[in-house]
Amino acid sequence: MKTIVIGLDCAAPEIVLRDERLPNIRRLMQSGCYGRLESVIPPITVPAWMSMATSQDPGSLGVYGFRNRSDHSYGGLSFANATSITAPAIWDYLGAEGRRVVIVGVPPMYPPRKVNGVSVGCFLTPDTVKNEFTHPPRIKGELERLVGDYPVDVKGFRTDDKDWLRDQIYEMTRKHFEVIRHLMTHEPWDYFQFVEIGLDRMHHGFWQFHDPRHRQHVPGNPYQSVVTDYYAYLDDQIGRTLALLDDDTIVLVASDHGAQSLDGGFAVNEWLYREGLLALRDHPSRPTPFSVENVDWAKTRVWSEGGYYARVFFNVEGREPSGTIPSARYEEFRREMTARLEALVDDRGRRMRTRVFRPEEIYRAVRNVAPDLIVYFDDLWWRSIGAIGYESLHVQENDTGPDECNHAQFGVFVLSAPGLPVRGEVEGMHILDVAPTLMDLLGRPVPPTMQGTSLLRRA
Repeated sequence: MKTIVIGLDCAAPEIVLRDERLPNIRRLMQSGCYGRLESVIPPITVPAWMSMATSQDPGSLGVYGFRNRSDHSYGGLSFANATSITAPAIWDYLGAEGRRVVIVGVPPMYPPRKVNGVSVGCFLTPDTVKNEFTHPPRIKGELERLVGDYPVDVKGFRTDDKDWLRDQIYEMTRKHFEVIRHLMTHEPWDYFQFVEIGLDRMHHGFWQFHDPRHRQHVPGNPYQSVVTDYYAYLDDQIGRTLALLDDDTIVLVASDHGAQSLDGGFAVNEWLYREGLLALRDHPSRPTPFSVENVDWAKTRVWSEGGYYARVFFNVEGREPSGTIPSARYEEFRREMTARLEALVDDRGRRMRTRVFRPEEIYRAVRNVAPDLIVYFDDLWWRSIGAIGYESLHVQENDTGPDECNHAQFGVFVLSAPGLPVRGEVEGMHILDVAPTLMDLLGRPVPPTMQGTSLLRRA
């Protein structure tokens, strides 16, 4: 029995499960089961896709986002790549049994993973011309002959040129599916998994035009149907892909997280500065990227990294080079910071529904250097802004460029398989349950390192 996992980065359940213009996904729903898919904390592309594939949470993987502290120094941030994930994925277990696998664009997939079959790099690939991004290397030449320049991403997708962005996403997606169907028909495989990143880029670029709840939404705008039109295009591409499969195939459509409106950004480091928790050598008069060189560490207790969520770090004696928080006061200080963060209000004076997490309480294990606190401002309706020098703590502009949505905690799954005993809408499915479920459907034992539970073995 073959398995194909169709990954749609950032796919929103309220669209996938409710839009009647998606006939191919509708057919999969009618023949199997479906529902919301709870993501990991944080619901970020890296590490969520590998949490799905390994059935291990971010703490166990030791990867908490795209950028992670490599040590307890102040400047030791490193970008995650394929070498950051050492836990075996489902395709590694199957490959060890001699089954052939094809993995395309599953983040982080650069450098390309050495699998028993074929792998193609993800959007983290620096340059598809200069860098080797396929395993084996011969696949790179095949892709070039097939589609010319192979786009792993839309470079510069944070732009106000919406016509250009829409066209670039469609062109990238067309090439991706052409490559996927080529590999499906020209390479031997038992397990095939790919991720289409275009949906994530479409959401970040066009969500305000689509969602009436968005603060910047204008009814009847010229881009109002761009998001749902693209879902329909993806559904058509999926239908053409499913036509290449026989009936004895497990099919899973899934996303790593969902999408939701972004009300704005909270300037977390500016707030920490005003609260006397972050000391600067020079406070800029205009928005400026946060720089560790500008921090007076001997007087600083807390700093943060921006992003869709905030990673908050403490300056602890004996741990950081110039620590200021006595280690004996660590837990007391963490409780104080949690209370201060949870008391924050938005730009209208309403108390945010801010959620604050302690890594050791939400992860099975905590590897490498985790944040001291993980923070969702207003339950992800506000993103974290790391830059400093803002006049207001609440901003509409993003310090990394135009952005229309944030990630939502719940993505989506649709599963169809021969003899699948579970039918209809399912509640309570977690992203860590995906790999155990697929192993179970294949009649393979679920490895003890997997933390999720097979959907087939629920009590």
